[in-house]
Amino acid sequence: MDAGKLERSSVVFAARFLANLSFQPQITNVSDVVPIRTALISVSDKMGLADLAAGLQRAGVRIYSTGGTRKHLEQSGIDVLDVAEYTGFPEMLDGRVKTLHPKIFGGILAIRDRDDHMDAISDHDIEPFDLVVVNLYPFAATASRAGSTRAECVEQIDIGGPSLVRAAAKNHNDVAVATSPEQYGELLEQLDSTGGTSFELREQLAADAFDHTAGYDRAIADFMRGENIGGEFPASLHLSLKRKTQLRYGENPHQRAAVYSDPNVRSANVVSARQISGKDLSYNNLLDLDSALEIVRGFGGPAVSVMKHNNPCGAATDQNLVDACRKALAGDPLSAFGSVLGLNRTVDTATAELLCEPGLFIEAIVAPDFEAQAVGLLTTRPKWRDNVRLMQAGRLDEPSQPIQRRFISGGMLVQDADRMTSSSLQWKTVTEEQIEDELWDDVSFAWEMVRHVKSNAIVLGKDTSLIGVGAGQMSRVDSVEIAIEKAGERAPGSVLASDAFFPFPDSIEAAADAGIVAIIQPGGSRRDDEVIDACNQHGMPMVFTGRRHFKH
Repeated sequence: MDAGKLERSSVVFAARFLANLSFQPQITNVSDVVPIRTALISVSDKMGLADLAAGLQRAGVRIYSTGGTRKHLEQSGIDVLDVAEYTGFPEMLDGRVKTLHPKIFGGILAIRDRDDHMDAISDHDIEPFDLVVVNLYPFAATASRAGSTRAECVEQIDIGGPSLVRAAAKNHNDVAVATSPEQYGELLEQLDSTGGTSFELREQLAADAFDHTAGYDRAIADFMRGENIGGEFPASLHLSLKRKTQLRYGENPHQRAAVYSDPNVRSANVVSARQISGKDLSYNNLLDLDSALEIVRGFGGPAVSVMKHNNPCGAATDQNLVDACRKALAGDPLSAFGSVLGLNRTVDTATAELLCEPGLFIEAIVAPDFEAQAVGLLTTRPKWRDNVRLMQAGRLDEPSQPIQRRFISGGMLVQDADRMTSSSLQWKTVTEEQIEDELWDDVSFAWEMVRHVKSNAIVLGKDTSLIGVGAGQMSRVDSVEIAIEKAGERAPGSVLASDAFFPFPDSIEAAADAGIVAIIQPGGSRRDDEVIDACNQHGMPMVFTGRRHFKH
């Protein structure tokens, strides 16, 4: 194993070790509470810093700091000692070298109950640090920001920060380390009540610290390898996710659940979306919201999707959002009860008025934004009132993630996302009858929709709306029959899309009997000629796309 991999592996192992460690009785001389007399503070994220420093100052803690952090604290009225004056060595190289000095690291790493360690730092006038407060340069934020140059990203690779964090975490018997503003409250509580920190807290902070540096290094490695911009699949894959919240339960009440955020995801998504109203999200809500948002993201014009049990039961596009919404809800009104909606435009008052009509019950809605009056209507007018979950996802300009990951027992499957990159110019009409010009919008709509339905997938589209879905059946002809049954009297004049080829002409016969006027499918069956002949016999045009869209 090369040195870089060995170091990264050791960081990850250290975090896991500390997170799960139960110290054995033979480890002695560990004080339950270590007083905080001296603190080193050097942070990029200054949120909550003034309050923390004020609490430390009230407790009589000497505070050492550097550069921008020192100036921030001084402007907040905090007495601060300058690290450069303490070390006798000035900051240099535009701040690249500030804390990398033996008088800093000696004060962090010295073991307090070893006389030789304490004699050594005393001989060199090194002051022991009891608390290290450090968070790192915003590398991930810089790398994900549109327009950032490679040089700007490289400059945000922190060197001194991770070294300070790891040193303090290693010596957590004697030193507390804080890497997040979220930890400041508990630190101050213990300081106020005990004058220091408990071993339990220091141990947890150390585990968090190693997690922090491991995730930071992983983001840099991914950037260097180009994984986040669609590069080759790496030889090793490490995920660094942060728990956002624990959920009430999973798919069923007896299953525990939580949701974690991925800091590398740049596009609008339901995990980072802002909830502006409603009850807490459930596990199933998040699955449906994610699928609903993915559907409408694929359309250029106003579009609405209606999700039920992670399959679309309605979807439509139109010239304006309210008409698209009306058509989408009409796709399967029975299934739309208790559904989740996705919209690719700001929810306006007219659309909100439609959703407030009697008889509708909506669990959750995700959209780029909501007009203030629309929020007022949706949370006061219908019977559901403020129970409906309204999720503000932000602009959908960025495409969704190029890579999809799925855990299976023993590992993970990774694949390119199934994006609609093929042009209709590559499609081929294989029947004698040609597609009429006025049907092409429905053909394209149906083909876009079928990739969002569980295989075997069949959809019927009409007037750029979804009117029938057959999903997840073991037999393709069963899916055809279910889609036709769902469409009912609306089936005549509709377009049928299939996610994969027809192995037999029986589905064509069923489609013709229902009055379907065109078919789009990948082709590729050994019996394609029989399927084409069946279409010709019924005067039904059929297009081959050459691309399959299984979704399992």
